[in-house]
Amino acid sequence: MPAYVYVAWSRDGKRKRGVKKAQNEQAAILALREEGIYAISVKEQTDVWWKHDIYFGSKVKTRDFTAFCRQLATLIRAGVALVESVKILARQSESKPLRQTLEQMSASLAEGQAFSATTAEHPDVFPMMFIHMVRAGEVAGNLDEILERIAYFFEREYETREKIKSALTYPIVVGIVAVLVTVFLLVKIVPTFIGVFASFHQELPLPTRIVLAASGILEHAWWAVIVSVIGFWGAHRYLKTKRFYLRFLDRMKLYTPVFGVLIKKSLIARLARTMSSLITSAVPILEAIDIVRAVVGNTAIGDVLTKAGESLQRGGTLSDAIGKSKLFPTLVTHMVAIGEETGNLDFMFDKIADFYEAEVSAYADRLKALIEPLMVIVLAVIVGTIVMAVILPEFSLYKTIS
Repeated sequence: MPAYVYVAWSRDGKRKRGVKKAQNEQAAILALREEGIYAISVKEQTDVWWKHDIYFGSKVKTRDFTAFCRQLATLIRAGVALVESVKILARQSESKPLRQTLEQMSASLAEGQAFSATTAEHPDVFPMMFIHMVRAGEVAGNLDEILERIAYFFEREYETREKIKSALTYPIVVGIVAVLVTVFLLVKIVPTFIGVFASFHQELPLPTRIVLAASGILEHAWWAVIVSVIGFWGAHRYLKTKRFYLRFLDRMKLYTPVFGVLIKKSLIARLARTMSSLITSAVPILEAIDIVRAVVGNTAIGDVLTKAGESLQRGGTLSDAIGKSKLFPTLVTHMVAIGEETGNLDFMFDKIADFYEAEVSAYADRLKALIEPLMVIVLAVIVGTIVMAVILPEFSLYKTIS
């Protein structure tokens, strides 16, 4: 039985490479689909594994990738042949991973391979959505328009992601500083008072006993803390390979106080923008749902999309499946229903994306303005608690003397 080398996406959004034995290429694709794996590229294995051209470079930055899409669209619209366009961009690219990939692609294109097939061989550089949109553009003969649309998509995605990073960076940095300051106080400052406290010969206040216990652990059993942290991290990494744990984490992200709202809005914006781009590019709706489920990056929302695809196969509607889920606001359900009734589903998804991208931007700005003073207060409370725990015994001693 022949073996087929495949590049694919799993339902949890992870890229996979491997070999599948089957009677033919179509049978291999169907077998992978039954395992929950969405094939991007399937080729018959004709040589040993170490001769395969596998790209190990780092991912290309969004800025460089977006520039590549716009430049390629411009060259194609100007009448430059696709092979020559790729060669020109390979020479001009400032991104080493992208330049190496384009050089490899130009050789494949010169041999007559389709552009979408060459991009599918490099899933570390070209997202699955890009590959399917390019494939649709090749069939429709409007590859330049598709590339412009892809560039616009990644520009909006980049802007949304940067807004979220900006909102989350400050609390993360302050949190790290708070941990470092706390460890310093407990290891270097608090131990100097232990002898003084022992000379009081009286029971210490509860906050002081807690701070002294924490100081003793960090000073004498620091290795146990490190082992515990490594153990928890290892358990987390292992459990992330289990679907039930991923589903739990993804739901926790959506319902986390304050930040959960920001994450949910950004995911809805990504989902809507991706669906709009795929449907506008003439990608079939069921195929578009499969792609969005893989790239949305959240298994909880992915489960809703799975049910939506099953509903469509049974003759139902997308809005009905979304409406049954509590993850999507009523606004999204109504707009999708209107899009289905009017036949303008791509337009409605585009408007949903515009709305929620604006919501993410505004919410991130408000959150950033709120979180800065809040984190300063948290840091002050932590340091103040340790200081008060050190001072409390002295107050108790003064009361005893008086």
